[in-house]
Amino acid sequence: MNYFKTALLLAGLTALFMGVGYLIGGASGAVIALLVAAATNLFTYWNSDRMVLSMYGAHEVDAHTAPELVGLVAELANRAGLPMPRVFLMDEAQPNAFATGRNPENAAVAVTTGIVQQLSREELAGVIAHELAHIKNHDTLLMTITATIAGAISMLAQFGMFFGGHRDNNSGPGIVGSIALMILAPLGAMLVQMAISRTREYAADNLGARIAGQPMWLASALMKIENAAHQVPNWEAERNPATAHMFIINPLSGHGVDNLFATHPSTENRIAALQQLAAELGGGGASAAGARYPSRGPWGRTSTSRGPWG
Repeated sequence: MNYFKTALLLAGLTALFMGVGYLIGGASGAVIALLVAAATNLFTYWNSDRMVLSMYGAHEVDAHTAPELVGLVAELANRAGLPMPRVFLMDEAQPNAFATGRNPENAAVAVTTGIVQQLSREELAGVIAHELAHIKNHDTLLMTITATIAGAISMLAQFGMFFGGHRDNNSGPGIVGSIALMILAPLGAMLVQMAISRTREYAADNLGARIAGQPMWLASALMKIENAAHQVPNWEAERNPATAHMFIINPLSGHGVDNLFATHPSTENRIAALQQLAAELGGGGASAAGARYPSRGPWGRTSTSRGPWG
């Protein structure tokens, strides 16, 4: 159902994009807009991971520079049946993480220094498993495409404002219509983009919890990250709010934003879903998790008294 809902939302975003192109330039405008978006998506397909990692000053680590972190990612990637992704560390006090890359073979997981310092090893495992779930579900590419199309819609709406739209046979939107187009089209694109992001977060929570083997590891991590995100600002994210949907928890410090404009589901709802999953796996468990993701995690019993570095 999540995949079907995502497909419908992506189709709606594409239709909105084509509609804006048609209003601006008629049929030829729609075709030109589609070609521009295709070229932009092609560029982001090959370069999006490098762009966002560079934006956040992430540096790659390996088994020599961060042995426990890299070992943790390797163990979880093996449990998920994924190739080993590249691992990056961001010098950022706010605990957070994201995944990027066009496919599982060219993926990267980036975590902040804040998250490795503040979470236990088990909680960090839950977070990394969540990001690996995004990679396994190809969400990293999906979110890049939706962000690109949403950006293209905003750009086209600006053109519509300046050029007055398609006027053949007086069918163009005119001044009032162009102003409405400039406001409503980007708003609609943003809402669809956020709806897709929220849908994929629930799916990644579920699969990530199964990969880690303990849903409550992720639930505990989400609660800690949510609390810290409102106290410790991520200035780079504040300067680039379009990347907020990539993180496991919204890194922006804005308060009082209506749920309609949220890039993520409410943390309370996510934790409730994980609690329900934990009850299902605990009560019948292994068959629900599947043979690949045993209910017991790779580090034995849970210990939340220490950080991931020992």
